[in-house]
Amino acid sequence: MKKLLGIALASAAAGLCLSALKKASDEQTVELSPVKRSSPNKKAILVVSFGTSYAQTREKTIGAIEEDFRSAFPEYTIRRAFTSKMIIKKLRERDGIEVDTVAQALEKLEAEGYSTVICQPTHVMGGFEFDDVKREVENWKGRFDHIACGWPLLTSSEDYEQVTEALVQEFSNIPSDAALVLMGHGTEHPANATYPALDYRLKARGCKNFFVGTVEGYPDLQTVMQEVAAIHASKVFLAPLMVVAGDHAINDLCGEEEDSWKSCFEQAGYQTEPILKGLGEYPAFRRIYLEHCVQCIQSLESEQ
Repeated sequence: MKKLLGIALASAAAGLCLSALKKASDEQTVELSPVKRSSPNKKAILVVSFGTSYAQTREKTIGAIEEDFRSAFPEYTIRRAFTSKMIIKKLRERDGIEVDTVAQALEKLEAEGYSTVICQPTHVMGGFEFDDVKREVENWKGRFDHIACGWPLLTSSEDYEQVTEALVQEFSNIPSDAALVLMGHGTEHPANATYPALDYRLKARGCKNFFVGTVEGYPDLQTVMQEVAAIHASKVFLAPLMVVAGDHAINDLCGEEEDSWKSCFEQAGYQTEPILKGLGEYPAFRRIYLEHCVQCIQSLESEQ
């Protein structure tokens, strides 16, 4: 994969620059020249996120991902779309902030004369939201010269390897006698298998004190608490396995309500320590989205 990325970034056809990607990984920004709207080959990357109504984490995560894309793909216009209509509605009514749905964003790009569009989701796995994005992209084929959709964070075997290594590095300060509990969203979609698969990968990597759970799927809180009890952990660190540290992280994971994960572990006698950082705050995870976008561009160009 890394070799593929290097080749892709070096190709003149893709127009990608390895030094630009390095800047993105190091959280640096670059000066961009204005997009020439009269260009006969206007290209855009639509960064598609579930969304969050929490402004601080939105800029630290989704905003950071989008800035990395601006640095890595200077020849593309970067646009934002959310898949959660509830969050879009809340932002409009509460804050006066307008965020497009995928369909609205594509309509604007078509009206502005763009010929190539890459939709890159920031979802963790390929659940219902990702299915909707893919379906929307299919519906728009024929209205752009070229349109394609990249993959979510956890898709290929190499993705799991990269995410596992990133988690090991980012949480290397977790004591061996403590537990790290990562909360994912969970879903009724078959892609919920992503979570136990990642948990298995972490255990195989030697992280016997790392646990993956979900709010709305499997493994659930009860399962995770049983596993934590089995290793006799002295303390539990709680972190979201989500791109943003939004409502689920603030309330379901670390809230003061008696049914939050933090409260449940404390009621069971554990000390707890929240780590309220979304995956989008870590350069290692953001880079995977960049790699997926490069792959998407390469695949699109190979079909031309």
